[in-house]
Amino acid sequence: MSEWKARRFWKTAQVRPVETGFEIFLDDRPLRTPGKQPLVLPVEGLARAVAQEWDAQQDVIDPNSMPLTRAANSAIEKVTPQFAAVADMLAEYGGTDLLSYRADQPAELVRRQAEAWDPLVDWAARDLRAPLRITHGVIPIAQDPQVLACLRRHLDDLDPLGLTALHDLVTLPGSLILGLAVVRGRIDATEAFRLSRIDEDFQIERWGQDEEAQAAAESRRTAMLNAERLWRLSRLS
Repeated sequence: MSEWKARRFWKTAQVRPVETGFEIFLDDRPLRTPGKQPLVLPVEGLARAVAQEWDAQQDVIDPNSMPLTRAANSAIEKVTPQFAAVADMLAEYGGTDLLSYRADQPAELVRRQAEAWDPLVDWAARDLRAPLRITHGVIPIAQDPQVLACLRRHLDDLDPLGLTALHDLVTLPGSLILGLAVVRGRIDATEAFRLSRIDEDFQIERWGQDEEAQAAAESRRTAMLNAERLWRLSRLS
């Protein structure tokens, strides 16, 4: 028996202003989240981008081709009702931030990590008031609780859409500092992805590329670019 798949039933996707923002309609039917909540977004440009994802669907609906829709659903259904819990989870990455954990050998990898990561560690200390401690090798290091509390407070400045965007920008590279650097305009997602792969790229140079690992890395890169796009669209007035 073939698997049932949702099919396109509408002619056009439209955006209409409502009291709380901008709602997407499929013909005259308001779009709903999987949990049946109205898909209303605060920014018209983001709502139109979501509508474009629906307009681009062919006969069979492909959810994987609608990253903004999926993110909007998550922001409404998951992040909004548990904002503090999501922020707490992301803040925990500051305690084990990728940029704090360095190789102790070989010398070339140590040098590359320092050249790539030190500027962002310095930026975090200066602009975020969050000086991270650095360790080399496998010995864990405890960050100053006041620094972690400072990083956590930065997340309170975000709205649910912003926190949704930040989620992938933090969890995929394993670095709260990289994620905050993207949303604050210090770097873009492409650079954040590159910086997160200093060790992996070094190993590839020595041992060659693995196709499965390459596909997984490309999936992470795409997800980070989509998160950056969500962030930018959600900031437009």
